[in-house]
Formats: sequence, C-alpha cells, structure tokens
Amino acid sequence: MTEKKIIIIGAGFGGMSLAALLASNGYHVTILEKNDQPGGRAIVWKEKGFVFDMGPSWYLMPDVFEKFFAEFGKKPDDYYKLVRLNPAYRVFFNKEEIVEVSPDLEQNLQLFERYQKGGREQLKKYLAAAEYQYQIAMNEFIYKEYHHLWDFFSLRLLLKGSKLHIFTSLDEYAKRFITDSKMRKILEYTMVFLGGTPFDTPALYSLMSHVDFNLGVWYPDGGFGALAKGFERLASEQGVTFEYNSEVEKINVKNKQVTGVKTSKGNMAADVVIANADYPYVETHLLDKQYQTYPEEYWNKKAIAPSALLMYLGVKGKIKAFAHHNLYFSPQWEDHFNTIFHNPRWPEDPSYYVSCPSKTDPTVAPTEDENLFILIPVAAGLRDTQETREKYFTKVMDHLETLTGENIKDRLVVKRLFAHQDFAQQYHAYKGTALGLAHTLGQTAVFRSTHKSKKVKGLYYTGHYTHPGIGVPMVIISSQIVASEIRNAYDHR
Repeated sequence: MTEKKIIIIGAGFGGMSLAALLASNGYHVTILEKNDQPGGRAIVWKEKGFVFDMGPSWYLMPDVFEKFFAEFGKKPDDYYKLVRLNPAYRVFFNKEEIVEVSPDLEQNLQLFERYQKGGREQLKKYLAAAEYQYQIAMNEFIYKEYHHLWDFFSLRLLLKGSKLHIFTSLDEYAKRFITDSKMRKILEYTMVFLGGTPFDTPALYSLMSHVDFNLGVWYPDGGFGALAKGFERLASEQGVTFEYNSEVEKINVKNKQVTGVKTSKGNMAADVVIANADYPYVETHLLDKQYQTYPEEYWNKKAIAPSALLMYLGVKGKIKAFAHHNLYFSPQWEDHFNTIFHNPRWPEDPSYYVSCPSKTDPTVAPTEDENLFILIPVAAGLRDTQETREKYFTKVMDHLETLTGENIKDRLVVKRLFAHQDFAQQYHAYKGTALGLAHTLGQTAVFRSTHKSKKVKGLYYTGHYTHPGIGVPMVIISSQIVASEIRNAYDHR
C-alpha cells in the first residue's frame, strides 16, 4: 500500500478514534479542528477555578471503549481512570418523592416492587430481555455497515430482529412489563439523550436499560475533557497530526474525486477526506451543489434530535440534595416530548437534568464548592433569545431551590447559558441541535445518512448523523465501521 494522505475534519471522538485506527494501519492522517481543543461537543470551559464539561457527561457502554482500545493492545485505564457511580443517579419526582437507581441490582428490584406489585419480577424479565436485545444488536446490527436496503432486511437479521421489537415503540413495549408510570420513566428517560421519544423510538432501544442497570454508569476522572485528552494521546501515539484553530472552508473536488480541503491557511491535498463535523453543514456549506448527496431540502424533511438550554454554574458551598447525576421528571412528561418533536415550542413545565460532578471529582471545582451543569431538552430550530434563556434560568433556579430546600441562586459565582445560537456558532450544528439526527425507525441503520458520499469518491463521514447514531460509544463504533470501509477500499492499491 502506498501511503495515503487522509484529512479528518473535526477532533470529536469519532474523528480521533478513526484517525487512530487508520494511522495504526500506515495511513498519514491529519485532523483539522476549528476549535482550540479536542473532544468536539465534549470541549471544556474553565472559569474561576471551575472546570465544566460542555457536552457529554454520562460514560456508558464501557464494553465499547474496551473493544476499541483492544484494537491497539491497550485498555481504557492506560489513558484515563474510571469510577462507577453510586448511586448511578438520583430521580426527583417532587420535593417529597426522591428515588435512586443503584449499581446494586437488588436495590433496584426492591425499588420497582415498592411502586408496582410484582414489579420486582417484571423488572427482572425486562432487563433479561434488554440484555438479550443488547447482545443481538451488538453482534448482528450495531457494528455492521449497510450499503443497501436488503442488507438491513436480510433473512438472518429479520429472524433475530423479530426479537428486537423494531416495529414497536419503546413506551408500548415497556408497558407490557411496568405499569407504574413513574418507574416506566426511569426505563425511558435515556431516549432524550438518543434524540428521540419513548413514543416514537423503536423498542430495540430498550437495550439501554441493560446499559443503565447492568453495565453501569461510570465517570472518567477529570471528566470528559480528560477522556478527550486520552483519545488525543492514543491518536498521537499512532502518528496522527492535530491542527487546532484550523477551520475547513471547502472540500476540494476534481472530476468527482476529492483532492483535499481549503482552510484559512490555504489548500491541503489529500487522497481521502473524512468529515467528523456536522453532516448538514459539510454537505451544504463545504461542497458545491453538484457534489451534495444530501442537499438542504433533504435535511428539512428529517426528524432532528433536540437542542438544549445548558447552564454552567459555579456555586459557593455544597448542595446536600444532589448526587452526581440528577433527573427531574415533570408531571407534564408527554407534553414536554410533544414540544420537542411534534409541536415545537419552549416547554411550560420541563423535565431537566442536573450534573454535579464535584460530588465525585474534587478537581472540577474549588474546595467546598459545587460545579453544576443543567440541561433542559428543547426542540431544535426554536427562536433563541437572551430573554428566553433568562426566563428559563429563573424558572429552573426557583424550581431547584424548592426541590432541594437550599438557596442556590444567591450563591452563584459563575453563570453561563448556552443554547441554539451557541451550538450553531461553536459546532455549526444544524438548527442548533445538540445531538444530530433523531433515532426514529425511519432514521435507523440503512435509513441514516451514509458513511460514504454517493457523489464524491474518497469522501466519507463519521459521527452522530451516521449509523449507529448518537452518543460517544456510537460515534466510536461509526468510526470503526468507516475504518474497515477505507481499508477495504485502499489497502490493496
């Protein structure tokens, strides 16, 4: 194999994992990143002694990370240290009703039994089915590339897929086991982070309960910024070159063959270009119209995953009521989902998530202070104004103080609000989405945006718009799939 030059646009986890895999196979790989640090949406913001993870905060599916590092004869703890969280997370239904999901399965079985007679056995059955679905999905579905429709509807996959309940909604499926609505929310909340609703997302994704309850919720010491640095180090060890503050302005194409990219610093030649940037932005802004596989009208018809109003808060003193991960489930659960996907608007009574990593990691806040990251899922494409942000900041602060019985707002020493406009500016995110393409049945596997351009030879894509989808583990798998495709295409030339 002659040494092929590969340029990867974006130093997210997808870009870094793919770069490491290709460089280890002898390719000359350069990553161009518009921002000044690795991680993509997992960049870090530091202010007054607080260290905020700006994006992902849940370390799930540790087996995916282990499988990835094993390709280099390594283990995750060669690059970062993990802590299993106990409790995994705390759930607030109201100020009097607070429950915890534990790493101890027995405690979780007891919790479900308290809310539903027979809930113990029903949860056991549900988790056994979720584990079975997880194993089928990982072995037959998730790591597979789909070039054609018939790849997805193969006899083998259909026989196994019938047990994945692809054509049943998660909520409909979960009701067969858990009739208590509050406990069912614990089985369904992860759909928000997959960019879907339990009412529209295939029951296949009940496998996330196996991830949640059995594989566990973990935390990388130092946060996701430390995780990004670990991936950067792995890639660098394989020979990958990183160029930060290098925004790609155009993908150069000649005779339907990619020839490189143009940046503010000039043109760079490449045999292969891989975009780990926002897929709609790359297609509609970096490629001429005739080379766009998916033009603007395509994206306008797609179900886009939520955006979010994020709050990065530094608080003087401790907040006793919080665990590391905290979830508030509003009584207006279904209506909130409706405002995200079916009738886009800012929600009246939102559910929200609070991360307090200073409960686990003393390096993310000054001694005796708390680091808070608050996330309200909202529809992509909404009008985002400072007035709206402040309104919801006040709403959530007032609600949190009622939930916890503690004064928080008057103790703030750091405050930053981040929403649609920031996602668009920082990451070129389509409609300000925080996540990408939603996980609906019509946007699963072969129905997601392709890894390989249909118009330009040598142009590939990885990341959360492609199969298998949203989340750090999924974009790592996406990159493993693309790495295999590129090896098959170029290794024997």
